[in-house]
Amino acid sequence: MSDTPVRLGVAGLGRAFMLMLPTFRNDPRVRLTACAAPRLSSRETFLRDFGGRAHDTVEALAEDPSVDAIYIATPHQMHRAHAEAALAAGKHVLLDKPLCVDLEDGLAIAKAAREAGRHVIVGPSHSFDPQVLLARELIESGRFGDVRMIHAFNYTDFLYRPRRPEELDTAEGGGVLFSQGVHQIDIVRLLGGGLVRSVRASTGKWDAGRPTECAYSAHLTFASGAFASLTYSGFAHFDSDEYCGWVGELGRDKNPDCYGAARKALAAGLSPEQESALKSTRTYGSAGEDPLPRHNEHFGSVIVSCDGADLRLTPDGLWIYGHTEREFLPLPVTDVPRRTVIDALYQAVMNNHPPVQTAEWGLASLELCHAILESASAAREIELKHQTPVLPAANREDRNE
Repeated sequence: MSDTPVRLGVAGLGRAFMLMLPTFRNDPRVRLTACAAPRLSSRETFLRDFGGRAHDTVEALAEDPSVDAIYIATPHQMHRAHAEAALAAGKHVLLDKPLCVDLEDGLAIAKAAREAGRHVIVGPSHSFDPQVLLARELIESGRFGDVRMIHAFNYTDFLYRPRRPEELDTAEGGGVLFSQGVHQIDIVRLLGGGLVRSVRASTGKWDAGRPTECAYSAHLTFASGAFASLTYSGFAHFDSDEYCGWVGELGRDKNPDCYGAARKALAAGLSPEQESALKSTRTYGSAGEDPLPRHNEHFGSVIVSCDGADLRLTPDGLWIYGHTEREFLPLPVTDVPRRTVIDALYQAVMNNHPPVQTAEWGLASLELCHAILESASAAREIELKHQTPVLPAANREDRNE
C-alpha cells in the first residue's frame, strides 16, 4: 500500500464535518487540502487548522487541482448539484448519507459517476460500523448458513435535537427516514444481502409542532426469502441506548440521569431562527471537539438469525448464539474513529476497488426510504426496483479489472 495520502477537499463545515473531524485528524491516509463553506469564519478556522485553500463555493472546490476527492457534507437537497460538480471535474466523492432526497437526483448522481469513471462512496453510515462489517464477514463465510431474519430496533431523541426548518419538512429530506432510517436500512440491507423485494410500513407524525415523521416500523422481504423488521423512534421518550449498556450512538458513555435533555432544551419555545442558531453552535468553528469514544459507534439493537446461530451486534463486539454454546467476539476501539470509512475511500481512490456503499447502493437505500413513506401513505405493500446485491470483496475487485 502506498504511503501517499488521499488529498481530500471538504464541502460543508457543519455538524457532519464535526463528526468526521477526529477521523480526518488521526488517519494518515487522508490529508485535508481544501474546503468550501459559505461562512467566512468557518473557512478561516479551516485555514488555521489545516492550511490549504478555502473556497466560498463547491464549484470552485471541485476545480481545485490540490484535491483528489471531495467529502460532501452539505444539506441533503444540495447533494446532486455538488456531486455532479465534483464528478464533472474528475474528483472522487465521499458523500455523507443519504445519497440525496429525490430518486431522480439519485439516478442522476449514479449516472454521473459512471460517465465520469469516478467513485462515489456513500458514507459514513452505520453500515461501516466494525460490528456490522464483522457480522457481514461471518455471513459471507457461510459458517452459520443462510440469513433468515433480521431485527433492528432504535429509540432516540433525534427529532427534538435543534433543527433547521427544512429538517422538519419531509419533502426537503426532513424527519427520521432520510437522516436516521437510512442508517438502519443500510445495516439491514448489508446483512440481508442487499436485494429487498418489498416493504410494508407504517409511519408516525405525533407532534404538530414538528410536522414530519418521528417514527416508523417496516417489514422487509428479501429476494432470498429472508425477512426483517425495522423500528425507529426519534420521539425522545424511551432511549434504547439503555439496551446497549448506556453507550451512545457515537460510542461515548451516556449518563442516564440526563433523561429528557433534548426536550428540555426546546421547552422555552424557540423560534425557527433561534433553533437554527442553537444548532449552529454545534458546527465547526463554533463548538469544541468531542473526546475520542471508548466504544464503537452503533445504531441500536440488531439481531441476525441464521440457520446455525443468532448474531447480536453490540458497541463492543458481536455475540454469537449457536445451538448449544454462545461466544463473544470483542472489537476494541482504535485510535481512528470511523477508520472503516477511510478504508473504503482509500481503496476506491488509490486502488480502484469500490466498496459496497456505492452510488447505486445509496440509490437502493434511498428507494427504500421512499417506499416506507409510500407504503404508510397508501396502506399497502410496495415492490422495489432499484435494489443492488452485496457483492463479496473479491467480486467487486474483479469487476474493475
